[in-house]
Amino acid sequence: MKMIFVIFIMFWNVENFFDYFDSGTSASDTEFSPAGDRHWTKRRFNIKCSAVAKTVYHIADANGGHMPDIIGLAEVENAFVLRALLSSTNLKKAGYRIVHFEGPDSRGIDVALLYRSKTLTLNEARPCRVGDFPTRDILLVKFVTTEGDSLAVTVNHHPSKYGGGVSSGRRERAVRRLCELTDSLAAGGWTNQVAVGDFNDTPEQPLYDSLERRMVNMSEALSEKGEGSIKFNGHWELIDQCFVSPALAGKSRMQIASVPFLSVEDRGHSGLKPFRTYSGPRYTGGVSDHYPVTVCIDF
Repeated sequence: MKMIFVIFIMFWNVENFFDYFDSGTSASDTEFSPAGDRHWTKRRFNIKCSAVAKTVYHIADANGGHMPDIIGLAEVENAFVLRALLSSTNLKKAGYRIVHFEGPDSRGIDVALLYRSKTLTLNEARPCRVGDFPTRDILLVKFVTTEGDSLAVTVNHHPSKYGGGVSSGRRERAVRRLCELTDSLAAGGWTNQVAVGDFNDTPEQPLYDSLERRMVNMSEALSEKGEGSIKFNGHWELIDQCFVSPALAGKSRMQIASVPFLSVEDRGHSGLKPFRTYSGPRYTGGVSDHYPVTVCIDF
């Protein structure tokens, strides 16, 4: 009888995780530099690296010491940020490797993935363009576990709600592209699939109907209970979602990570809210306007 083998996946939109150099590649790159409007310095960058690493270890401690086998990230500027995260913090002890490709986003932010070579072997990785407009690629990564199981993971950061109908159409295009990838993977025998990311919309939206004919939305039940990964005008919204293929649906458990130091008092409304790095133009020393989400999968 095969022993249960758990793959632990974490996703987090780390909100404007830029390096501290002004390379002139985008307005945001200049903004997040020592001389830019945000006065983004090496010291502030290192503080954020430490906070991200501390969060990963806190989440691992809450899960019996199991470090995430896969960490999907959104809003990372470049590979320098990822290398600094792994080399200048305690994460250098955890054996993570980087999967990242420069994408066409106009803000200069990408999705990325970290994985532990102790539990996963990389089979293939590639960026998948969403359309002919400047947005984040969908990152497709295929793995084989130490137990010989296959697992395909996509990391998503779909177009935001800014821009009204234009943005809505672009999110629909991103979902269609994800459906195409899902179908292609299934046709190639990759029945174990996970799609994580910042989808910039909530699970009940009709645009996910086509995707839910292919995959099971693990976020839906949490959203129905009023849980969320961001707080907008005093209301929690779960836009950081996880979809799994039918083969994994009964074996998967999703949670919104509870990490005390990622929250701050919501003075405009009741309760708490995610602790951002900036409040408007003012540096506050937080990490992100999103909470991380996790999913455990039994193989």
